[in-house]
Amino acid sequence: MSEAERRRPITRFGLGTTQLLLIAALIIEGAGPIYWVFKGSISSTQDSLRHPLALWPEEVHWSNISTAWTSLDLGRYLTNTVVLVGGSWFVQLFVAVTGAYALSVLRPFYGKYVYAAVLATLFLPGTVSMVSLYLTIQDLPLTGGSIANTPMAVWLPAGAHAFNVLLMKQFFDGIPKELLEAARLDGAGPWRILTRIVLPMSRPILAVVSLLAVMNAWKDFLWPMIAITDTEKQPLAVALPRLADTSNQSLLIAGMLIAIIPPVVVFLVFQRQIVRGIAFTGLK
Repeated sequence: MSEAERRRPITRFGLGTTQLLLIAALIIEGAGPIYWVFKGSISSTQDSLRHPLALWPEEVHWSNISTAWTSLDLGRYLTNTVVLVGGSWFVQLFVAVTGAYALSVLRPFYGKYVYAAVLATLFLPGTVSMVSLYLTIQDLPLTGGSIANTPMAVWLPAGAHAFNVLLMKQFFDGIPKELLEAARLDGAGPWRILTRIVLPMSRPILAVVSLLAVMNAWKDFLWPMIAITDTEKQPLAVALPRLADTSNQSLLIAGMLIAIIPPVVVFLVFQRQIVRGIAFTGLK
């Protein structure tokens, strides 16, 4: 569209109207469910059932949140979630950084075969390998032990995330090779190059991979439910559906509100690094 066409009143009106409608639709789609959870968490169960689409409850019950925290024992499940998410984040970041560094910077002669194998895993749905993965954590190779019902059963499989490795490799490929060669000429080894050059330059992509790892681990339901059958050790994503049959609906929605607050806060705090990392990766 030319500048002359943009200056026409009917064109400006059409573009402005379309933009406003798209922005409103995005706000409703993104913030609508969060607001509905907030509204349901401070409403009574009868009010939510009678007026599910009301913008504000007839009577506000702020005590639902504190009651849900104590009666549903959300503190313990939230602690379990933080432990599982923290370990999964560390394992995913460690594997992504070391794997991408080996494929992009060290470049061993067998690297292309490893890269092809990593790519091949993207074509396999996660549910296909769950049976074999469950048998593995029940009877570990060589040791014969079991890590079921322990955080390790969630942490270690989280590292096998090919997309994070590929994303990190793409970023590492954009680092000037002249900089790495200069470091080698100055006597820097692989570890010093990684810690002094590559990682400091990779803060944006580290933020992106960290966000993806945290979000995926926080909302993961199926594998933690299979790997951790002890109800005392389960995360919020598994505990809340289990409590749905025996808990008051308003308290359950209050528990859902508590569950979604941490990832939203993480995104708001690190949104600048996340946007910079995505933009840099796409424009390299």
